[in-house]
Amino acid sequence: MKFILKALLFLCVFTSATLVVAQNNVIDEIVWVVGDEAILKSEVEDYRKGLLMQSQRIEGDPYCFIPEQIAVNKLFLDQAKIDSVEVQESNVNRMLEYYLSEYIASAGGSAEKLEEYYGKKLKDIRNDLRTQIREQQLINGAREKITGTITLSPSEIRKFYNSIPQDSLPFIPTTLELQIITAEPKIPLSEIDAVKARLRQYTDEINSGKSQFSTLALLHSEDQGSMLKGGEIGFKNRVELTPEFANVAFALNDPSKVSNIVESEYGYHIIQLIERRGDRANFRHILLKPKVSLEDLNKAKQQLDTIRENIIDKKYSFEEAATFLSADKDTRNNKGIMANHIENSRNAGTSRFELDELKDIAKIVGEMKTGDISQPFTMINDKGKEVAAFVKITNRIEGHKANLATDYQTIKMMAENHKKQQILDEWLRKKIKNTYVRIDPEWKGCDFKYKGWVK
Repeated sequence: MKFILKALLFLCVFTSATLVVAQNNVIDEIVWVVGDEAILKSEVEDYRKGLLMQSQRIEGDPYCFIPEQIAVNKLFLDQAKIDSVEVQESNVNRMLEYYLSEYIASAGGSAEKLEEYYGKKLKDIRNDLRTQIREQQLINGAREKITGTITLSPSEIRKFYNSIPQDSLPFIPTTLELQIITAEPKIPLSEIDAVKARLRQYTDEINSGKSQFSTLALLHSEDQGSMLKGGEIGFKNRVELTPEFANVAFALNDPSKVSNIVESEYGYHIIQLIERRGDRANFRHILLKPKVSLEDLNKAKQQLDTIRENIIDKKYSFEEAATFLSADKDTRNNKGIMANHIENSRNAGTSRFELDELKDIAKIVGEMKTGDISQPFTMINDKGKEVAAFVKITNRIEGHKANLATDYQTIKMMAENHKKQQILDEWLRKKIKNTYVRIDPEWKGCDFKYKGWVK
């Protein structure tokens, strides 16, 4: 993370090793200089806190490992400028909301505790995190350009696998492949009317000037991703939004107006336009979800219990029931097979899930075997709705040391990553050799991963 004043520090790199930051009267130090980029002691400390917040392992002395990692990142960022690497701001915004919510949860569940941890206001933490995420995407883009496309033959992958000591092979957690059938409980009209009445009340308060849209979103919206931003969702085009939401949102022309109530698969919304840029626009919204009663959930479970019994009695197959009777539109066209869309999962893009990726379902399938069909249960789906469901385990692979027979794709990915790292390491050695580097004498006594920093 960076301070806004950082650009001014470059002017005094060679004349002073310290800087008084007037805002909080704290002495900050320039500990490294890489090219024309300075690394501050405070930057190292923020990086350390971020790693701890994400429960990431710090290799060795953090005041050796972290500044070297920041220096490496600066070399990749310099290359990103040379290669004109670009990032998608929509991806930055999406990841920002994800990581910010994770940070708040790790800090004890409140923005106030996160502010106390970092000693900064939430607005500043958000800005720093946005910069960090954007820079990381630039770094990733630069790394991809340096390594290019890696294609290894099966014999090269086998050779790599055989070169790994058995005690160094990764442990592959238990993975499951599942089919699912869901039923959505019926929501009484009285509950829907109550939700709409609340949204109409918010609209009246905004139109009368009594309340700001952003304030009401922060206080009342049930969209955790945008709530902390006052309901702001960031610049989107139509295809990034649900059709119902997009049709109403993109019909708005006056930022002072509030839309009519919109129903989507997530619940009920009111929307306000912030700004348009070509075919993209930024909106605020307030989302409310009708509450489901225990009685209606039990009725949905009873409905599924009948379907389950008919499957067991072979009146129809699980696949047929999933296709024609399930309420889950994301899986019913695929015979109920669940697909892993979890970002950064080693199984992303496949039908495999590790237990901790299954959330509510994990509590049900923990001891189930291949072919087992669960009893109906309740869960929160990926739209944030409480539904009834039951699942079938189509394949269960118990935790084990990685091997070519069952984990070829994992071994292949490891081999490709190993090759990429070799290319990056060679590139970094050459880049460091040809880059001006100055390290404060008190920070030099480290066993750095890359040689050549201390010249």
